[in-house]
Amino acid sequence: MSEITFLDCTFRDGGYYNAWDFSQALADEYLETMAAAGVDVVELGFRSINNEGFKGAFAYTSDDLLGELHIPSSLRISVMVNGSEVALHDGMRAVLEKLFPVDASESPVDIVRFACHFTDLSLAFPASTLLKKKGYQVCYNIMQIADRTDAEIKGLAKSASEWPIDVLYFADSLGSMNTQRTAAIIELLRKHWKGAIGLHAHDNMGMALQNSLAGLALGVSWVDGTVLGMGRGPGNTKTEELMIEIADKDGRAFSILPLMRLIKNRFQPLQEHFLWGPNPYYYLAGKYGIHPTYIQEMLHDSRYSDEDIISVIHQLRVDGGKKFDRENLVGIRKFYSGSSEGSWAPATVLKGRDVLILGTGNGVVEYKNAIERFIRRYGPEVLALNTKESIIPSLIGFRLACHPARLLADFTKHAQLMEPLIAPISMLPDGVVSSLGGKKLYDFGIKISKGRFEFYRTGASLPVALVIAYALAVATSGEARRIFLAGFDGYPAGDPRNDEMNELLSCYSESERHREIIALTPTTYAIKKMSIFGEFHEETI
Repeated sequence: MSEITFLDCTFRDGGYYNAWDFSQALADEYLETMAAAGVDVVELGFRSINNEGFKGAFAYTSDDLLGELHIPSSLRISVMVNGSEVALHDGMRAVLEKLFPVDASESPVDIVRFACHFTDLSLAFPASTLLKKKGYQVCYNIMQIADRTDAEIKGLAKSASEWPIDVLYFADSLGSMNTQRTAAIIELLRKHWKGAIGLHAHDNMGMALQNSLAGLALGVSWVDGTVLGMGRGPGNTKTEELMIEIADKDGRAFSILPLMRLIKNRFQPLQEHFLWGPNPYYYLAGKYGIHPTYIQEMLHDSRYSDEDIISVIHQLRVDGGKKFDRENLVGIRKFYSGSSEGSWAPATVLKGRDVLILGTGNGVVEYKNAIERFIRRYGPEVLALNTKESIIPSLIGFRLACHPARLLADFTKHAQLMEPLIAPISMLPDGVVSSLGGKKLYDFGIKISKGRFEFYRTGASLPVALVIAYALAVATSGEARRIFLAGFDGYPAGDPRNDEMNELLSCYSESERHREIIALTPTTYAIKKMSIFGEFHEETI
């Protein structure tokens, strides 16, 4: 037998994207391909007693399901169990009996791998004795090991050596490890653990393959891959690359053509749909030790702009984000502190005047000439959002921005634009303000209070930190007469950003001092609409 055990866990780790809802036809094709690729073990999914929300069959990977699949004789089958489900002193035996009711000799499952946070390990280790008696091979996968102290890792290895464990795995859960840290962890484990070591690498920083190969060079004998790297966050070591490297090391036979066909016909469409794989956001998360699910969730939620994602990453870097918490993700979209009052009162400029807010949609470009004629004829004060340049600059009175990350990203452009900038200057980080150089700035304060608008002389309370909400607040606090919008095109039907904007506009319309909002260019939003080409007599409005 080869000294290297090659484990593919595509269906288990990749299931974080499709809720483990793989078809049986795909499973059969995948299993046949793994056998041809020289894979030793296939981890087909989780086995769990939890049933919250819909999950597909491979979240449970029952013996009944496995019995319906065509499993090549060369493959051994593994399932993963979350250690927290069995880390129960009195209830462990009952849980394991539900999960593994028969001996290994009567089950398609050969290997059980426990995924454990450091704090669960000592409580989960006794499960190994119960499962070994049933004839299963048992592995423990230590998650988020990279930040543990040397003493903790050595202590863990000593504790593991006291139990009948076949393979002690460690996982680069946050994708933050390099080859030096990989080598150091292996050395620390070897102080007390003399059995097989496995490595599960994540690709946040593009180091998954390098870390896997470094582990193999240092005596790791079990190593994981997934097809096209499919796995939580940026994914894992790519099976199609790892198979070549392992065959080069131990001379095993493999056929790459079936895997290339599987990738082209099956997994590339999945990747195009779910968009896993490394990107700069995952790289930053790996560098700062942030759980990749934060990034995965934001990338698949259209409410999060690029600015939001960067701000959340920087905030998690400060507050700590090693454990994913959905409530923490929602709460962290608060970017401001201190008083909501600024030093500038918009009424000194806007009182009694019409205001035209220019959005960033294609409508500004498409109706550029008509917008410019409207401004010259009716003389509204023009507020342009962020740095979008579409109409003659001399017609724009002010630019507005309120998001710290957006201001920091656009500081060079803002410095070049001639229009003065309205922003919550006194509430922004010093680095953001200093990056704007000598630009003329107007300080209008902001506070985020869920579900309501409130307007003050030099600041406002907003339900969300969107620049359109900020612009509405400036116009309303400034006692403007009417608010016109241009370039607020909206999004295709079904896009949640439409709902978010409509909720915002509805919230504004319910505020005590709201002004009527009139869209002059085409929009999908639920607001009053008039044509930029028509007349705007007082009685028609």
